[in-house]
Amino acid sequence: MNEPEGLRFRRLNRPQIITDETHEPQYKGTSTYSGKVFRVTLLTLGGFLLLPLVAGVHLEYSIEPLPFSLSESPLMTGCYEPNLKLREAERLFEDQLIGPESITNIGDVLYTGTADGKIVKIDGRKMNVLATLGNPPCGSREQEHVCGRPLGIRVGPNGTLFVADAYLGLFEVNPVTGQSTLLVSTRRMVGGRRLSFINDLDVTQDGKKVYFTDSSSRWKRRDFLNLIMEATSDGRVLEYDTETKEVTVMMENLRFPNGIQLLPDEESVLVAETAMARIRRVHVAGLNKGGMDTFTDNLPGFPDNIRRSSSGGYWVVMSVVRLNPGFSMLDFLSQRPWIKKLIFKLFSQDMLLKFVPRYSLVVELQEGGACVRSFHDPHGTVAAYVSEAHEHNGHLYLGSFRSPYLCKLDLSKV
Repeated sequence: MNEPEGLRFRRLNRPQIITDETHEPQYKGTSTYSGKVFRVTLLTLGGFLLLPLVAGVHLEYSIEPLPFSLSESPLMTGCYEPNLKLREAERLFEDQLIGPESITNIGDVLYTGTADGKIVKIDGRKMNVLATLGNPPCGSREQEHVCGRPLGIRVGPNGTLFVADAYLGLFEVNPVTGQSTLLVSTRRMVGGRRLSFINDLDVTQDGKKVYFTDSSSRWKRRDFLNLIMEATSDGRVLEYDTETKEVTVMMENLRFPNGIQLLPDEESVLVAETAMARIRRVHVAGLNKGGMDTFTDNLPGFPDNIRRSSSGGYWVVMSVVRLNPGFSMLDFLSQRPWIKKLIFKLFSQDMLLKFVPRYSLVVELQEGGACVRSFHDPHGTVAAYVSEAHEHNGHLYLGSFRSPYLCKLDLSKV
């Protein structure tokens, strides 16, 4: 087969992306849903972007992005073949909690942190507030830095909760009394920089080390879209020693380090480098300490939290995907920083979120980084803005950085 024939063959046999609008095969001359989104979005943005140029208005920009390269996103075939399996999930405590980012459990009791600064305890059908880390008022973007925003949450070996609050720092929380102890304040200078956006954490089995991500020294959590679009390489992985109380930089110059997960030997941690659509392996102990390599590259979306699966692999979630075939706005803009600048001058963060197509994706990766299986919810119909998949007792509990509910997926049904 010569090269032109090979190209035609691949185009004709590209997979179909499942949407609500169509379940029939797409033929030449028809438009995919993602293509429609692209055209509408591009035309809308184009109109707004031309206004200041036509009017001759001088703009000052809030972000300073640099061009960077992403590989062409992988085809949504094989392990990534689109499906509707996440729509089998049921919503829990809908409209009773907002943004349950991360989840952990002690026995059958679940714990999570919410957008209004609370740590909540869920026991069956009962939910109550265990602790509040910050101070009121809460519930608005403007007050996040005062109220606090708990993100990553884990159970330590002594049965206490370790919580990463984006604005306030690392905490240890008693799961019975709710008493909280500040371990590391964000006011602390580490390596000449303040901790500005603490994100996720993991704890060693002996409880002596806590590894956590500081997503940016420039941007706060409430400006996470600025960080994604600017892709600033100022994120870090840090180590907190629970005995000496010292904080050490383990790795820096990462673009939006997000979820973190210790490997079984506890000599390395997996780190989701969200802006680069990949997962890095940072060596924190042993002979390779201080080194870093790539665990898996060119994911079909931008990864958030990473958690262990019962099979010995890892659950990775993505709330923004890089559809192929289809269109990825973030991939498109990665080489066009001038468009990013104009977009952020003309639109609010809430408005920009409306331009990002909702598509929830959960993948299970093997120890070597290969995909085992994936669960999808095109358009986020049932599970939207997913941030974590926590496995417990045959179910996946799906956290969200934005939605007003938890989701529970019975793995025996998918």
